[in-house]
Amino acid sequence: MKIIKEELLKHKDIKYKEFQVKLIPNISADTIIGIRTNDLRNIAKDIFMSDYRDLFLSEIPHEYFEENLLHMFIISSFKDFDTCVKYIDAFLPYVDSWPVSDQASPKVFKKNHEKLLPYIKKWISSNHVYTIRFGIRMLMNEFLEEDFKEEYLELVSKINGDDYYLKMMIAWYFATALSKQYDATISYIENHKLDDWIHKKTIQKAIESFRVKDENKEYLKSLR
Repeated sequence: MKIIKEELLKHKDIKYKEFQVKLIPNISADTIIGIRTNDLRNIAKDIFMSDYRDLFLSEIPHEYFEENLLHMFIISSFKDFDTCVKYIDAFLPYVDSWPVSDQASPKVFKKNHEKLLPYIKKWISSNHVYTIRFGIRMLMNEFLEEDFKEEYLELVSKINGDDYYLKMMIAWYFATALSKQYDATISYIENHKLDDWIHKKTIQKAIESFRVKDENKEYLKSLR
């Protein structure tokens, strides 16, 4: 939409664009305007309250990376679970970068775990890298504490794919699981149940985490 593109271009920051181009090498530099996250969040709030919000959400695919970020920020603002997940389902196939997949965490998910879990399982079973990545991240964000079940570790461990951003997400998930559910997770490292690259990256990320106990870090070093 023209009005949104004009607003985005007002916040263009060339140096920030140069930084983002290096950070997201898998998308065209021409699709990146270069806008700081706080500015995008403020624009998203304005769009969410506008009378053209639904029109913007329906006009996909977008031209710019920042429009995709706006889209995810707006979706995450919905307080009704069914509305939120409907828009997420429609948008995920168009997500083409890890920041768009990772930036937003809908607050409404926290109160709707029972309804959310079937969607997570569906997203994880997708053939689209960033849909899978989003599903794993939601499982990591929402189901590693009170509602944790060991079967979720098995679910993630069985995900296959050579994409770098997918493997990084799996490693991130298991490193976080080691910090929150160590006893249930450590066998996946001890028995080398993960792809070798993911195995090593999981250990690296766990060792770098301030949430993992020092004694556990020392043991993990021996499992490299």
